[in-house]
Amino acid sequence: MPSSPSPPAGQQAARPSLTTQLNQFWQRVTDGLELNQLWTQFHTDARASYRLYQRDYGARARQETQPRNFFHTVQEFLWAILEKLSPARRVLLLVGIVFLIFPSEGFSHLGKSGEVEVVEFNFHFYAGIVLFILLMLEVSDRVVMKRDLEIARDIQSWLLPSTPPHVPGLAIAFATRPANTVAGDYYDVFARTSTVSGETRFLLAVADVAGKSIPAALLMATFQASLKTLSAVPCSLAELVAGMNQYACTNSQGGLRFTTAFLAEYDPVTRTLTYINAGHNTPILRRGAGTVERLTIGGLPLGIRAGAIYDSDTLVLQAGDWLVIYTDGVVEAMNQRDEEYGEQRLLGVLNAGATTAPDEMLRRMMSDVDAFVGPTPQHDDITCLLVKVG
Repeated sequence: MPSSPSPPAGQQAARPSLTTQLNQFWQRVTDGLELNQLWTQFHTDARASYRLYQRDYGARARQETQPRNFFHTVQEFLWAILEKLSPARRVLLLVGIVFLIFPSEGFSHLGKSGEVEVVEFNFHFYAGIVLFILLMLEVSDRVVMKRDLEIARDIQSWLLPSTPPHVPGLAIAFATRPANTVAGDYYDVFARTSTVSGETRFLLAVADVAGKSIPAALLMATFQASLKTLSAVPCSLAELVAGMNQYACTNSQGGLRFTTAFLAEYDPVTRTLTYINAGHNTPILRRGAGTVERLTIGGLPLGIRAGAIYDSDTLVLQAGDWLVIYTDGVVEAMNQRDEEYGEQRLLGVLNAGATTAPDEMLRRMMSDVDAFVGPTPQHDDITCLLVKVG
């Protein structure tokens, strides 16, 4: 069969059409997102940015005693935006805005040929250049910050367990979802030796550092380090929590950076659970028969007061029981109508899937929170640890 003639030497392959090139450009710009997805993303970003500026504006407004008019309110809100920039970048922004306001101007002069030459100065063109330079400076800062946050996120992931350990008689599942790149929530399940019998027991921990992002993540790392260090020393659960509180008080800035925590020690031989609730959201214990108990015994959040006394309680777990330990980001998740998800919705999901495995239950809970919240931005870290007694 004769072969098809080859193209002449040096002839290039046909270039994509203009429509194809524009489509490729658009796909690269949008990462393949649809228009409704882009609008949702923009809406989420806009609301988050508005809350950021409104926080500074609101703090300034609360300090003033005189009533505000509309123009004063707009002025203060613009100052809240402007103050987010460095002084040099504020000047660049103001120069760009001034250039946008001025119309294009021109002036004439007598040329060498004796003819009058008109030179136009396009303020709008230079305004675009100034604002583009400002944009590039802000983008470079964002790229550096994003890279540092991703490194911090990787380090933080090393501090948290990826899979639950094998605990005789228990099935465990846990998950966390930070509001920002890094979180102030902590969870863990690990073995430690009993001070009485010398047998292996398991420590269950869920904690929530006040605040979000980098400051909370740094304190979470110190919480994890102190918990692992003190747990290696033979001591009771009450002594462990007292030591944690003493350490937290040295890093809490006078109680401003406190940590709520729920710590429990499980004995697989007797199926007893000894716990202390240090100001944390009340965990839910759903018995196999359907009754609900709340684990409230404990004391103040860690870091509030040195020498605080913490009470403990002990209960016996039975087959079919569920223990749900969570942070406030779960029940305080907000929808577009400013309604909270609430404990009752969480209980509804728990009751509806009481016969499922913890992994499936966790998936249902997270999906239910997502469906309730919708496009509203997540404002707090979400962490949940589920335990089912076999």
